[in-house]
Amino acid sequence: MMNADLWRNGALLFLLAAFTLWLVRRDSSPRARIVQRTRQAVGRVGVDNNATADAAKRMPQRFAKRIAALGERLPVVQADDRAKLAMRLANAGFRDQRAVAVIAGLKIVAGACLALGAIALGGHLPKVGQIFAVRALLMAGAFVVGMMLPEYALAFFIRHRRKAIAAALPDALDLLVVCTNAGNSLVVAIKRVASELRIICPQLADEFTVTADELSIGGDTAQALHGMSARVGLPTMRALVTTLVQSQKYGTPVTQSLRTLSRTERTMQMVALEEKAAKLAPKMVMPMMFFIMPTVSLIAAGPAAIRIMAVFNGH
Repeated sequence: MMNADLWRNGALLFLLAAFTLWLVRRDSSPRARIVQRTRQAVGRVGVDNNATADAAKRMPQRFAKRIAALGERLPVVQADDRAKLAMRLANAGFRDQRAVAVIAGLKIVAGACLALGAIALGGHLPKVGQIFAVRALLMAGAFVVGMMLPEYALAFFIRHRRKAIAAALPDALDLLVVCTNAGNSLVVAIKRVASELRIICPQLADEFTVTADELSIGGDTAQALHGMSARVGLPTMRALVTTLVQSQKYGTPVTQSLRTLSRTERTMQMVALEEKAAKLAPKMVMPMMFFIMPTVSLIAAGPAAIRIMAVFNGH
């Protein structure tokens, strides 16, 4: 009898527990499934976004590798000119080992694209478009122009970079003066100035960072500083390097020399601005003669000319 009661109570408890679990599962499973699906979707979106960002970062690298491989297979730059081109690339901020190969590949790609465009558009020229010699000359000329375009682009980058560095160099000299007055060494001062100029002038900060790394490795101080001067290519940077090298060589205090160099650079910038302002008046003569004076003459003499014409027409 007792066994029957135990079995009956156990069966009732089992049914009650099963019914409770079924209710809980029925109430919570849709929410759980929704939450789980939402988390999975968010995870997939995050993975897709990371994959997209990584792919976007890798695309320029893959393109540069292919262009460099093309430039290495078809060397259009002579061996004697590779060192000069490498220095020009360093002046523009490209210090990678494959930079020369990349610029050579860009020359080939730009020349080929313009040559194909000349072939496609040369047939539409009136009268001479169907002459093979003319189309061949157009193709050759377009290829030569395409080979020259990367050089002009490189020159533009060099000018832009030097202008930015020249504008921020007096502030960098003032910061170097402050750091040397505080008792910092040359390497620590250059690193500190590079970190402070990271937002104001990334180009100069990058050069200071590279120089500080070269000095930290333990190489020749004069060689590292002269390398920075050669990469920048500014007279003020050469004067700064000469001052630092002499102070390191002879043990002279560098603070006063840097302060004098900073004042000189600011004075030179003011002189350059005054020179540009003085040249502005002669440059405005031609636009005034061709665009402003005719308009002023029409406005001033127009009503009188109209009245004179009306008088003569009335008689």
